[in-house]
Amino acid sequence: MTRKTVRIAMNGVTGRMGYRQHLVRSILALREQGGLDLGDGTVLWPEPVLLGRREHALREIAERHGLEHVSTDLDAVLADPDVDIYFDSQVTSAREESIRRAIAAGKHVYTEKPTAIGLAGALELARLARDKGIRHGVVQDKIFLPGLRKLKRLIDGGFFGRVLSVRGEFGYWVFEGDWQPAQRPSWNYRAEDGGGIVVDMFPHWEYVLHELFGRVTSVQALATTHIPQRWDEHGRPYDATADDAAYGVFEIEGGAIAQINSSWAVRVHRDELVEFQVDGTHGSAVAGLRHCRAQHRGATPKPVWNPDLPTTEVFRDQWQEVPDNAEFDNGFKAQWELFLRHVQAGTPYHWDLLAGARGVQLAELGLRSSAEGRRLDVPELAL
Repeated sequence: MTRKTVRIAMNGVTGRMGYRQHLVRSILALREQGGLDLGDGTVLWPEPVLLGRREHALREIAERHGLEHVSTDLDAVLADPDVDIYFDSQVTSAREESIRRAIAAGKHVYTEKPTAIGLAGALELARLARDKGIRHGVVQDKIFLPGLRKLKRLIDGGFFGRVLSVRGEFGYWVFEGDWQPAQRPSWNYRAEDGGGIVVDMFPHWEYVLHELFGRVTSVQALATTHIPQRWDEHGRPYDATADDAAYGVFEIEGGAIAQINSSWAVRVHRDELVEFQVDGTHGSAVAGLRHCRAQHRGATPKPVWNPDLPTTEVFRDQWQEVPDNAEFDNGFKAQWELFLRHVQAGTPYHWDLLAGARGVQLAELGLRSSAEGRRLDVPELAL
């Protein structure tokens, strides 16, 4: 076996997702397994370069994990010919310009979403990457999770017949920060800093719906701020200027209708923090992050509405667990592996900056739909 090192500039690893999912659960996990076997006698060895604004925090992470390379100078890292890939998990407001500079430097780009604040910027990044000839990818982690992979298996096997509807519930209670610390950074609730649940979650719903059911053709959304005041990491009160809940209806090419509620002001009465119920002519399924349960039309009971008698049926018991039938790795790591293979071996990969722009487009149209109080068409994007 020949070991080939790929240097990855990782910008934003001091944040929750950048550190836990991308550095620890993905890149360091690949190193722990001995690298990524490309299948041609080559093992790819990822070498992270930790990049950010707070040098002391970066060095603490580097020391904790035995890493060597730390920098607070983006331009110097991008000018290093030994750096192959630029990865971005910064706050949304800082992402677009950093990716633009990475593209100009000729680095391959892998990034969290949203890729830009607005659609124009997201499309421009996709055009710049195309013209530069670099390889580029956008994190679309939900479709790599076990629950949705099982759901995709049902779809591919024709289990549903014609899909009629998709109902999604996402969210949990994020503490205001006064009497208990908030689980999310305060910038998430300030629109001026790129916060808001529509900007955060609608890009996820775009690729989930697109990958599993078809292109979203229209959106009607209501975004609101249920909790108008929160407290930041230093205990200071601030006005929440970004939406913390959104209620969306999406038409899908082919006729299915999706309804997805997203909220950071909801208490969980679900098995998982996100669940999708899919109803079709031949069967239904409920999928979360890890589990998927199904009910075929031949096993569908016949409930009868009678408010005068207590319900005797346990409806959850009438569904069948969809088996794993495979070992599922961490969803972020699975997509990292595909992107690294794409960069090194040119294997097919379509979760690119244009796909990321579709997510930005849906968020932008969702906010506009809410502001104007009407349904909006979602035009198909092309470069």
